[in-house]
Amino acid sequence: MGRLIRQVTDVRVRYADTDQMRMVYYGKFFEYFEQGRSDLLRSIGLSYGQFEEMGYFLPVIEAHAVYRKSARYDDLLNVATHLREMPVARVRLDYEVMRENDVIVEGHTVHSFVTASTGKPTRAPARFLEAVEQAMRKG
Repeated sequence: MGRLIRQVTDVRVRYADTDQMRMVYYGKFFEYFEQGRSDLLRSIGLSYGQFEEMGYFLPVIEAHAVYRKSARYDDLLNVATHLREMPVARVRLDYEVMRENDVIVEGHTVHSFVTASTGKPTRAPARFLEAVEQAMRKG
C-alpha cells in the first residue's frame, strides 16, 4: 500500500543537541522522530493529550534508525513522518530526516496501543481509526 498520511515538521538543531564532535548526537534523532509523530497525530485531529484523555497510551516497542550523514548546530532539518498502513493493534511510522533535499537519517518506530487503566495491549481505538480514515480521504 502506498503512502497514507505524510506530515513534515521543521526542526532547527539546537547547540544542546550536539556532541563533543559538534554533530547531532545520534539519540537526538529519536526526539526529532517524536516531534514528527506528535505533529502527524495533531494534523489528523488527535493530539497525544487527547489520546491519553481517551484512556490510551502509545508506547514505543521498536525503534530503528540508519544514519547516512551528520547534522550540525543550527541546521534546519525537515522530518517527514509517514503512516503507510492502517493500524490494528500496532502502528508503524516511518521517518526521513532531510537537510534541504538530502536524506540524512531514515528510520521507523512501532507503537502498541495500550489501555491506560490496565497497561494491557488493545486494538487501535475507533476514534483513532476514524481520524486516520478522514486524513486519508483528504490526502
